[in-house]
Amino acid sequence: MARGASLAVSAALALTACSAAVSGSTDRPDPEVTATQPLPGPEDADEGGTRAPSADEEQPSSDTGEPDGPLSDMTVVIDPGHNGGNAEAGEKISRSVPAGPQEKECDTVGAETGDGYAEHEFTWDFSKRLRDHLEAEGASVILTRDDNESVGPCINERAEIGNEAAADAAISIHADGSSSDVRGFHVIAPGMVDGYTDDIVEPSRQLAEDVRDEFHKGSGHPYSDYLGDEGIDQRTDLGGLNMSDVPKVFLEVGNMRNADDAENIRDKDWRERASGAAANGIARYLSRG
Repeated sequence: MARGASLAVSAALALTACSAAVSGSTDRPDPEVTATQPLPGPEDADEGGTRAPSADEEQPSSDTGEPDGPLSDMTVVIDPGHNGGNAEAGEKISRSVPAGPQEKECDTVGAETGDGYAEHEFTWDFSKRLRDHLEAEGASVILTRDDNESVGPCINERAEIGNEAAADAAISIHADGSSSDVRGFHVIAPGMVDGYTDDIVEPSRQLAEDVRDEFHKGSGHPYSDYLGDEGIDQRTDLGGLNMSDVPKVFLEVGNMRNADDAENIRDKDWRERASGAAANGIARYLSRG
């Protein structure tokens, strides 16, 4: 795929938040993810930060032996949204990086529930559970960050990790931060951006539908009633999608500001069940060959 922008990896800065509820338009210049709220203070942050792990470095893994299972020849990249050190690294995460035809902020802070459960903490836990489910089926799994105390990595770095791994599928895990009177999950698929997403739009749409179907069935969360159409939204402004060369989607598991969604998001048993449902969606996509 022809690329219209270089993958400049830069340390970034300035505290921002993810976008609140917006229309389903594919052309809106929204932030990389959705939400606005301050996160925990310095005791939860690593001001020094760490760089993003490259695809060929050791990744956090529950795998103790050779892959063996129906997904044994597949590679999946999981991107846990945000990071615990972002809140204390505004200058680092605000720097602009390539995001397709435009540039965007390196990273953002993320949402939180009304009682302070942070999106970065949720995505880290959920992603590790998702990894374990996929590895149990034999997949080789790479996480785009290796802890929940550092800064970043930038959105273009997260996409590049999937590209370098030649992943069969990539998924970015998030939780929205909209108004408390709306709820539900949605899967974001890339729209057509000439020179960037040309060759991933169709497979990514199939991945989105498979994840949507299985997550809906297994998580108990309804389709979003404020974004997307039957659980799927298509966007052209997300650098994590625009800079990907492999099929990729974002899963917004629910609205952290809604009491019903938040109750589930905070529940470790629900996270285990819902991450298994997401894994089933990815496996369903990969089984199509």
